[in-house]
Parts: sequence; structure tokens; C-alpha cells
Amino acid sequence: MPLSEHEQRLLEQIERALYAEDPKFASTVRGAKLRRPSRRRRLQGAALFVLGLVLLVVGMVVPVQPAGIPVISVLGFLVMFGGAVLTLATLGKGDPGADNPADTDDEVKGQGRRRSSFAQRMEERFRRRFDGE
Repeated sequence: MPLSEHEQRLLEQIERALYAEDPKFASTVRGAKLRRPSRRRRLQGAALFVLGLVLLVVGMVVPVQPAGIPVISVLGFLVMFGGAVLTLATLGKGDPGADNPADTDDEVKGQGRRRSSFAQRMEERFRRRFDGE
């Protein structure tokens, strides 16, 4: 759910106050260090998925099945599942701390204009109710 213009202004004020109060901390938080783990996690998740798939197939080919359970295949499935979860978990999130210079105030304000008229009407009703109380 996108932030309203009022919430965006408050967030910008908080960011400016943080930069003014502790610029070193703010630059550390906003730095490129936070962008890399997301890509790295996606690649790790994809690699785990492929490794799990290989283990799954190898477990079906190799006749090592103690107690009739294809242990290597089960392990492969678990690794594959873990890789998929890791990849999907990082895809759902954006790059935390991604500092995209293309994002300007005009572009952020333009997002509100691109919403459907239904969403605009509902937001306007909410604002009227909130301001009225």
C-alpha cells in the first residue's frame, strides 16, 4: 500500500532530521552495503535450488536407500525447498536501502495519479472522514 502525500512528507522530515543529527549513521544505513545482500541471497537461493534438484535426481539413480527411503532424494528436496523459499523471500522485498536517483518527488507524486479512480475515491473518503473527526 503506497504512502499518502502527508505520510511521505513526514517520512522525508524524519529522514532529514536523521541526516542532520547523525550523518555518519545515515550514510551507513543508506549506503550500497544494504543492496548487495538481496542480490546475493537470490543467487544463493537459486544455487541451492539447483543443488537440491541435482541431489533429487542423483538420489533416484543411486541405489542407496536405507529402510526403503531415498535419503539423498529427500535431502535434495529439502535443499531445493529451502533454496526456493530463500529466493522467493528476497524477491518479495525490494532492495532495502536502494537509492535510486531516478526517483524524484515528481515521480513519487505521479504514482498517485496512476492509481485507479476507485483507489483515489476511497483515499479521498478516508481523508474526509479522518479530517472530519
